Amino acid sequence: MKNLLRVPTVLLLASIGLTGCTGLKPAPMYRLDSGTTEVPERTDGASVLLAPVALADYLQRDALLQRLADGSLAADDQQARWAGSLKGDIEQLLLRQLAWRLDTQSLVLGPAEEGFAAEVQIELSISRLDSGPQYPAVLEAQWRLRDKAGKHLGTRLVRLQEEHQGTATDQVRAQSQLLQRLSEMLAQAVEPTLVAKMAPKPAPAKPPVKSAEAPAPRIPAAEPIRTDMEVFRF
Repeated sequence: MKNLLRVPTVLLLASIGLTGCTGLKPAPMYRLDSGTTEVPERTDGASVLLAPVALADYLQRDALLQRLADGSLAADDQQARWAGSLKGDIEQLLLRQLAWRLDTQSLVLGPAEEGFAAEVQIELSISRLDSGPQYPAVLEAQWRLRDKAGKHLGTRLVRLQEEHQGTATDQVRAQSQLLQRLSEMLAQAVEPTLVAKMAPKPAPAKPPVKSAEAPAPRIPAAEPIRTDMEVFRF
């Protein structure tokens, strides 16, 4: 009898376990949208190095954080998470956007391999990237530009804002849009330097070609003037 009674008990526990598992909803996972980009066709474009993006500590986690009314941050109610590394997603989005906007395939995420000489180096730090059901998406960042020798070319602080409809999905869309706008601004900052570096050098001026000296005009030989007058002598 004991053996007969144990079987339904085990089946009941398994059934309860299955019911509990099927009742759980998997946590939604999100990735940033790189936007509409095209792979550059040019293989001789300018070389650009994007240093690893410095991301604020509070963004280096899996949870999709929400900005609350009091300004604090909390995990999403549905336990929404980033699918993978947010830092890696941001770097890949920037690489694709910059390569497309600068029309170059020679764009590398640092640290660069030995022998790669970048015309421009981009150093980017993101101190804020978040949103909330009642708050717009906000991006705060700073970039620095350097040439191949490490010389400082310029720096800028930016703060961008994008409205959304409140859902987690639309918040991720808004944050992606902010990063795409940041990429456009970076490309506009880098492009003048690349144009100046890649502009063809003017060809050395050629010495003026000396024209052949024209022969001196020939002076016609003097010819005796003939007249019809006759001279008579006595």
